[in-house]
Amino acid sequence: MTVQKDAQGNEKKFLHEFADFRNQRVLEIGCGEGRLTRHYAHASSLTVGLDSDPDALRVALIESPHEAKHKSAFINAQAEHLPFSKNKFDIAALAWSL
Repeated sequence: MTVQKDAQGNEKKFLHEFADFRNQRVLEIGCGEGRLTRHYAHASSLTVGLDSDPDALRVALIESPHEAKHKSAFINAQAEHLPFSKNKFDIAALAWSL
């Protein structure tokens, strides 16, 4: 897979056009290395990134913005079996996941 950079910041721009993450509890399904997570985690009240790849989750945790670390978590799990109770999140995000 070829890594592509978003020099124009289009991901961040469009992400915030579709959802207001301020003070929301966000679940990102298939967060991978947290590429999208970094664009909104600072604004949310809680962000949980879910992925089945433990190596990607380690990268996401390391590269998580300092100001968002206290309200972010990265969980190794499958989307088919969410380890959360109902109504725990305000927003669920899913992008580029299989």
